[in-house]
Amino acid sequence: MLRKSEQFSIPFEEYDSAESSAPKQWRFVYDWLDSLVYAFLTILLIFTFLFRIVGVSGNSMKPTLHNGDWLAVRAINTSVSRGDIVVITQPNSLNEPLIKRVIAVGGDTVDIDFVEGTVKINGDVINEPYIYEPTHRMSNVAFPLTVPEGCVFVMGDNRNDSLDSRSRTVGFIDTRYILGVVQFRFYPFGEWTIYNYE
Repeated sequence: MLRKSEQFSIPFEEYDSAESSAPKQWRFVYDWLDSLVYAFLTILLIFTFLFRIVGVSGNSMKPTLHNGDWLAVRAINTSVSRGDIVVITQPNSLNEPLIKRVIAVGGDTVDIDFVEGTVKINGDVINEPYIYEPTHRMSNVAFPLTVPEGCVFVMGDNRNDSLDSRSRTVGFIDTRYILGVVQFRFYPFGEWTIYNYE
């Protein structure tokens, strides 16, 4: 007959391994969840304070952007340069944001030859490797014109299928209504680059 102290004795090594295996499993799960939460918070902070995600609707920016693309837009610094693709929130009759390319900035003179399909900025024909086809579509704005300070002149890359600054419906864009400058394509995955004509 076993003494009371020997009835429930477990070898020390077995007891130790049984005790330690459960906490190790939970620690692995905890570490994994902890990493996941921190990664999610980091991504959330980046896209809240550095970038915004904006979807493309329509074909006015072909061949650079396509309907259904998702873009990362730099939201901190909204100073823009010629050639930048911007997201515009200026009120318009379409009641929706626009995604267009900045062609001219404040103080620039814009002239478009709709027969030749060329665009001049300050008297010089600009090189536009990003357009779908030459600029032949006219609207109700007369050229040449000078862009007011604090504004930009924008056009879509698909020049003959774009409502932009050539129309009084859109007109000059007050830079205060520029949500941000497009940095890269977020989706489709793997097709990140949009400024690939340089």
